[in-house]
Order: sequence, then structure tokens, then C-alpha cells
Amino acid sequence: MPETPTHLPSLLLIGASRGLGHAMAAEFVHRGWRVVGTVRAGSGRTLLHDLAEAHPDCVEIETLDITRCEQISALLERLRDRTFDMLFVNAGTTNPDPTQHIGEVSTQDFVDLMITNALGPMRVVERLCDRVRAAGLIGVMSSGQGSISDNESGQRELYRGSKAALNQFMRSFAARQVHTPRPMALIAPGWVRTELGGPQGRLSIEESVPGVVNVLLDKLGRPGLEYLDYLGRTVRW
Repeated sequence: MPETPTHLPSLLLIGASRGLGHAMAAEFVHRGWRVVGTVRAGSGRTLLHDLAEAHPDCVEIETLDITRCEQISALLERLRDRTFDMLFVNAGTTNPDPTQHIGEVSTQDFVDLMITNALGPMRVVERLCDRVRAAGLIGVMSSGQGSISDNESGQRELYRGSKAALNQFMRSFAARQVHTPRPMALIAPGWVRTELGGPQGRLSIEESVPGVVNVLLDKLGRPGLEYLDYLGRTVRW
């Protein structure tokens, strides 16, 4: 009988309860990875729970709300003896009315979205980066709508701004890592038919996620930060 591998590569996936996050967890498991995925406390049974039940040796579930600093600290403490090959932050959302022009957005909606889409993910990256091996990958789910250069149509203005802010913060983080072998990636998954992307999305989850995973695996061993889409094409900043 063939020997069972003693080590499988491991992924810490932030925001894995549904949609793209759950699909990424399933795809990485299919490719022989162990996955620790996070859900928010009180979210009930999710698709990630189903995946963990089907693959108990490869999937673990942790709880995290990225908008809560104390929960990030608690997760770091629980994982203090763990090392991962990849950290990927998928968590994100949009504002209640994405059709609003920026001047129409309430202060509270602005603050909430910036915390969820930009500050929260970067707090996770900053706090948990030491749980990733020195040459392991750190990635964040961005969007093509975070590109300033490619914004020729407007629309979804607050969402675009939050993702542009996320991209800028990751560039600052990467500047501090420039002399390390660490690969980093901002991923634009395409316009996908999810709860966030809506029913008009051009891509199904099945069309987007395998490409996203291919891009991340290809990026391993290639140091520095890149802004890439689900097919591995460079997105303009």
C-alpha cells in the first residue's frame, strides 16, 4: 500500500462559510491541502461545516469576525503553535445600497464598509502573518473594481473605494516585506454569481474558483506582491 504523506500543505482561510470562501476551501481540500476556515460566531451550520463533516482529517473550523480586534487576538492565541503555508483573507461585503454616489453614503455605512473590506483584512494580515512560514503566501481577496486605472464606468463607488484602500494597504505591507522571500497576492476573482456579486455575474463559482486556486499555487515561490485576476492576468493598479 502507498504510504500516507506525513505532511500536507496547510491553508488558513479567513471567511470560508459560503460563496467563494467555501468553494476555495473545497478546492484546496480536493488538491490535497489541509484547511482551517473561519466562520462568524452565531452563523449556524454553514457549507463549511458540511465540508468539515465530509473531510474531518482535512478541515477545521474556527470562529472570527474580522471587525472585532479581540477576536483576531483570540484566534492568534489559539493558533500560537501552528504554522501555515498560506494565509488567505476572503472576508468582505458591500454597502446596503451600492448604487449610491459617494456623497450620498451615510457616515456609518462608510465606516462599516471600510472596516470590513480594508481595515479588518489588514489587521488579520498584520496580526497573523507570523503564523505563516517565512516563504509562505499571504493573499487577500480584492476585486477588479479596486483598480483605479480601470475605473471607466464608476458605479459601486463605496465598494470600489474600499477595495482600492485595501490594495494600497497591502502595497504598504509588501513594502515592509521587500527583502523577504514572501509571495503576496491581491486577487480579483471576476464578477461571480454569489450573494455579493448578484445574479447578473458573468462567472459561476465553478468557473472562478479553480482559477483563483491555480493562481495562488502558481504564485508560491514567486516573492513580492502582485495584483492578479482569476486567470493569472495582471490587474492595473
